[in-house]
Amino acid sequence: MSYQAAWSFLDQLQLFKIKLGLDSMDRFLEALGNPHHRLPCLHIGGTNGKGSVGAALLSILSQAGYRVGFYTSPHLSSVRERFRIGDEYISEREFAAIATHIKETLNDDRITYFEFTTAMALLWFADRHVDLAILEVGLGGRLDATNVVTPLVSVITNVSMDHEQHLGKTLKKIAAEKAGIIKPGVPVVSGVAEDDSLRTVAAACEKLQSPLYLLGRDFSATPAPGGKALWSYSGISPAGTTERRVRTGLPIAMKGAYQLGNAAMALATLELVKTTLPAGAADIREGLRCFKWPGRLEEFWRDRQGRIWPTPAGRKNGRCHFLLDGAHNPAGAQTLGKALRNDFSFNRLVLVWAAMADKDLSSTLLEIAPLADTIIFTRPESERSARPDQLRQLLPPELAKQSVCAATVDEALELAEKKAADRDLICVAGSLYLVGRARQILCGELVNGS
Repeated sequence: MSYQAAWSFLDQLQLFKIKLGLDSMDRFLEALGNPHHRLPCLHIGGTNGKGSVGAALLSILSQAGYRVGFYTSPHLSSVRERFRIGDEYISEREFAAIATHIKETLNDDRITYFEFTTAMALLWFADRHVDLAILEVGLGGRLDATNVVTPLVSVITNVSMDHEQHLGKTLKKIAAEKAGIIKPGVPVVSGVAEDDSLRTVAAACEKLQSPLYLLGRDFSATPAPGGKALWSYSGISPAGTTERRVRTGLPIAMKGAYQLGNAAMALATLELVKTTLPAGAADIREGLRCFKWPGRLEEFWRDRQGRIWPTPAGRKNGRCHFLLDGAHNPAGAQTLGKALRNDFSFNRLVLVWAAMADKDLSSTLLEIAPLADTIIFTRPESERSARPDQLRQLLPPELAKQSVCAATVDEALELAEKKAADRDLICVAGSLYLVGRARQILCGELVNGS
């Protein structure tokens, strides 16, 4: 298949809806030669923050000279974004070749979109002989297609309400699904809160004799005084001691207080693999300084010629201030709200919002809407997207008065730029589909066409 034919074939697999279970994935990977058996890996699950932890690990270990593969989902605009080795995305040629091999191996057997992309990632990483593969869970954990691996460390970032139709209606049930990635004897790094999620994860670790290292208990992150973009990491105590190694004056590339917790989980994971994948102090600092995660609290300025600026220095009238964030559930929206209040400076907030119809629309929207001076509802091209008028009806009357609807993302962004004054902030959030399309319009593609 050509690249376009391979992408088209993959898109057709979306007709097969989400299917949770590992039996077919195990059989399929066996037919492909079990590439995952040749890969040392880290497995990252949780509700929010998975990508940020993975991106931090990728940045630090790449800085240390390792060949590190990173498989993540969903993508923003190109499926190739899901597959990285260091700073390199999978090429169109390799994508087409691996997709063709998988299709031929399948014959007429059915496979889901996510099972297909997971198999692609495992094959690519194995063929490229990476030193480490970082795999992000797609949905849940226990029955997710990525859960065929036995990792060096399992990471469960946090647990909150999301995907209830697939994972369960209570925090305890969702946590049990997330905890399904825990393997016997494999250490677990986690940032779960002290609620049913911690009790569930801790019980699973005890049952499987998997050591649990908890953010705030076994390791921690502390912001530097004075609001500087620096922080300190207090590490895991060596066995039989109470002493912790403290790293001070660490940089952090991304805004948002929660990113300190994500970075700390990355450093705790590195501590647990330091005998096989050691990273020096300079590698850690430089990796933290430059790691980025597009579409997550991503801030930039854009002028009338479409040029992107990373800072407001020398800003002239007409340069719009943008913030793109993939917050799409109540916990993510709450985190975005805290960041807007504490980490960004602006006069008025112009909010561009869309959401998937199967999400908790009201709770998520109402975390952010009261902060906005103008709300523009729109709809990305997805059959799961809620209608703009449907979202507007969720607002109380006083907020509905300051909201409008735009049929397309292009129209919504054009309207936002017209409404935003010199020191206003345009925040695009509510759906990664929306953020992906908006970023494509504003910044272009993350991956090139080769």
